[in-house]
Amino acid sequence: MTTSQDAICARDLRLTLGSTQAPVEILKGLDLTIKHGETVALLGPSGSGKSSLMAVLSGLERATSGTLSVAGQDFAAMDEDDLARARRGRIGIVLQAFHLLPTMTALENVATPMELAGESDAQARAKAELEAVGLGHRLDHYPQQLSGGEQQRVAIARAIASRPDLIFADEPTGNLDAATGHEIVELLFARRAETGATLLVITHDPELADHCGRVVTLGDGRIASDTAA
Repeated sequence: MTTSQDAICARDLRLTLGSTQAPVEILKGLDLTIKHGETVALLGPSGSGKSSLMAVLSGLERATSGTLSVAGQDFAAMDEDDLARARRGRIGIVLQAFHLLPTMTALENVATPMELAGESDAQARAKAELEAVGLGHRLDHYPQQLSGGEQQRVAIARAIASRPDLIFADEPTGNLDAATGHEIVELLFARRAETGATLLVITHDPELADHCGRVVTLGDGRIASDTAA
């Protein structure tokens, strides 16, 4: 049962990919509840279903069956267009490969999603968020002019600038060296604390997992363990 304190509530969540002749069951009747403001690390071996679960919870992939409420929205009842609209302004996503648009400056990469959502102060908010992540001097630089750590800072700014209820991060330190990864961990959690967002992060990084208040481990499409950190 979903309550007003739940940021995410999934029941009997299933995801099957492939053809009808050769279906591949990825998520196998998974139950998960995450409260508003929680920080949750999602662990598990390769192929356990972590990225697929995050894709479903963030509305990038539709579950095959089950119930799913995210940020007060019934994701299970939505088609792809509805999910895209539901994500806008409610969900921020940070990925391992940054996924910045190479033809846009740092400022444009952060401001454009907000402009597309019809937010009138997008440029000012983008500038303020880039300053908050230490890139006020890089506003007009393109991704290829930025280091990996700087690109991930831009990605964090883009995810957080619209003040979403939920932030999803998939291996946010995976492409960074240890020192830069440490800086990004500190920054991500500082910005999350500032906004009060719920954070769900996939990681193999013990330091990143240690920053989370809860650790959920997946195994073969099911939750293997769920413990307070």
